[in-house]
Amino acid sequence: MADERTATARGPADEQAATARDSTDEQAVVEDMSTWRNHFLTLLDRIPMPIAVCRIDGGVHVANPAMAAEWGTVPGRLAGRSLRELFTPRSEEQIERLVRALRTGRTSRYPIEVSWRSAPDGVERHGEFTIDPIMGAPGPLPVLLAMLYVRHERPAPPPSPRGSVTEAQARILSLAASGATTAAIGKALGLTVDGVNYHLTRLSQRWRVQGRTALVAKAYALGVLAPGRWPPVPADGVTSP
Repeated sequence: MADERTATARGPADEQAATARDSTDEQAVVEDMSTWRNHFLTLLDRIPMPIAVCRIDGGVHVANPAMAAEWGTVPGRLAGRSLRELFTPRSEEQIERLVRALRTGRTSRYPIEVSWRSAPDGVERHGEFTIDPIMGAPGPLPVLLAMLYVRHERPAPPPSPRGSVTEAQARILSLAASGATTAAIGKALGLTVDGVNYHLTRLSQRWRVQGRTALVAKAYALGVLAPGRWPPVPADGVTSP
């Protein structure tokens, strides 16, 4: 009887202690989750690839600065917006494949080709989303980790080196293109034969060609001589002092 009374007397105290321990454990779990969430967000901010964490319907939970930069905004302004609103898939079949996979609980990685118009310059851009469904607690539905691989357009070729010839060189090239001899070019321009050859040699070395025929062809290719004109003339705006 004494043991029962002692057990009964100690019951509430034991329950209180157990409750306190449970509360402490829960608080530790919450603090641990908060710490890891902060670590994740810090890491996400530092990744140069555009990334968004989304709901299963494509609504953005959180986006990193690289993703926000594609739209000329800050990450917080993308929260709540839908990826379908921001990006246009090139194939609905890829979307349907992802939807079927989510319905059946498959969590493989799914590529989706997309296009969008970047806010800073309005230029249409192209890329590929890699969608990773990630299962986790709480709740049975996964979140989607969406990583965007931006396909940078091939850089435009450098402009033709207009203005890289002097006025005398441009006139020499146009006369050479018409078939004039070195002596005839010199007479027309008031130069000696050596003077004409000097300019032709300098141009051949600069453009890395050999022979007068190749030199004239290079002049047309670089836009130094006007196409479709006879007799040949220098193109507008190609000469420098």
